[in-house]
Amino acid sequence: MITRRSLLGAAAATPLLSIPSIAQNNTKVLRYVPSSNLTILDPVFTPAAVSITHGYCVFDTLYGMDANLQPVPQMAEGHTVSDDGLTWEITLRDGLMFHDGEPVRAQDCAASLERWSRRDGFGQALGAATESFSAKDDKTIVIKLTRPFGRLLHAIGKPHSSPAMIMPERLAKTDISEQVTEMIGSGPFRFVADEYVSGDRMVYEKFEDYVPRGEPAAWTSGGKVVNFDRVIWQVIPDPATAAAAIQAGEVDWLAGVLPDLAPLMEAHPDVNLFRQDPFGLISVMRFNHLQAPFNNVDIRRAVLKAIDQTPYMQAVTADDANRRECLASFPCGLPGVNELGEGIIGSLDIEGAKKALQDAGYNGERVVILNPTDIASIHPHGLITADILTRIGMNVDLQDTDWGTVVQRRVSKEPVENGGWSIAHTNWPSISIDNPATNATTRGLGEKGWWGWYQDDEMEETAAAWLSAGSDEEAQQLFDKAHARALDQVPTIPLGQTFQDGAVRSDLTGLLQASVSLFWNVDRA
Repeated sequence: MITRRSLLGAAAATPLLSIPSIAQNNTKVLRYVPSSNLTILDPVFTPAAVSITHGYCVFDTLYGMDANLQPVPQMAEGHTVSDDGLTWEITLRDGLMFHDGEPVRAQDCAASLERWSRRDGFGQALGAATESFSAKDDKTIVIKLTRPFGRLLHAIGKPHSSPAMIMPERLAKTDISEQVTEMIGSGPFRFVADEYVSGDRMVYEKFEDYVPRGEPAAWTSGGKVVNFDRVIWQVIPDPATAAAAIQAGEVDWLAGVLPDLAPLMEAHPDVNLFRQDPFGLISVMRFNHLQAPFNNVDIRRAVLKAIDQTPYMQAVTADDANRRECLASFPCGLPGVNELGEGIIGSLDIEGAKKALQDAGYNGERVVILNPTDIASIHPHGLITADILTRIGMNVDLQDTDWGTVVQRRVSKEPVENGGWSIAHTNWPSISIDNPATNATTRGLGEKGWWGWYQDDEMEETAAAWLSAGSDEEAQQLFDKAHARALDQVPTIPLGQTFQDGAVRSDLTGLLQASVSLFWNVDRA
């Protein structure tokens, strides 16, 4: 019998000839295997983790998140706020330079914030309370609000999905419906466009004109000191092949390791497991709310009746220590999150779901499930969902493809007959969806929001009220109200909370915890 582990043993004995020898002329190289292919370069256009990882190489943010998950100055020197709370002035620190040699100006930052505020959920909440983003002079950004917005720095300093990354004004003026494709940022690495081969490799070079902050690095804040001349991303879709590559010393870092391969990594003397994100991932089933049948809330509720989180989590990891049932639409274990979904999520009532589906008026519409074959933490979920929906009487079309294609197809608003979709699965770093403003899976922004385009004005009013809450007690009441609304309207079905390790060569030091891989502060012993 050929098993994954026997294949791994064979692969480990064979050099990965497709990975070129690149450590030449004393160039110091870090070799990284991302969790998926990088198909969208614009980190404001998509919340995909691989695009955010890329974004932190190329771009920088005005504020970063520290180890206590509090916003602190990054590109900014600091800020002032008017007595009425309506005018924020942010001063840029000295030495900021774009990769094309142009200095970073407040005008670039204002334009970047403007574009981000029209694309990102938290950004849209800020945008709704903003009269203007402008520049007082080349060093001073001015944000004029129409009402106080106490979480402004949390918004522009959010660490994930999608951070408010700064780019030149000419690029920031790109329409929000279009991707920025020219990668010019002011971050610690320069993207080498002529070496980019989608599906194979991405190359980043140390930006020599980058001036790090003086504070120690923590999450996305502090001094981004780069110790490698080049960072090479090598796309290796097969997990066993990737595991063999790190054991053979052909790569330095795997973004993720399959749980059944983790013992092999632990047993290898030159490889260490590394838990990058201590808050884990929330897996979700996302509906397309624009098209039948899931534009009908009663059909979404019927599907929810049939779902049990256990098989979804077990498909990701068999280790109880690496998973947690989370009967909530927000990540369990984070401030403000109460498990309000008990008795609603995880009922596994197939017969009840069948009847509810009939009562909801399901008419046999084809349900297209986009299912990536190259993401081990997501691929099984499509199979499980297809089986469950077939059992309750739905007309299921499971379409297996690679992750890059899923990312491109899921933004289509066309009906399934024209290449559209009905359901797609993904996962989110818990920290990126931890409150009513940041949780794209529950926000009701419609066609301005996350793919799936769930429209819910009541949810948006509640999120806005939470942002303006005058006390912790009021904020918690509004948080629970938003949570209850999500459980009732079912914009997304939560499938459990899991924790995944990556793997690194044992000579790597200085790795940082965060929701994505960060390549500054890392060195070779």
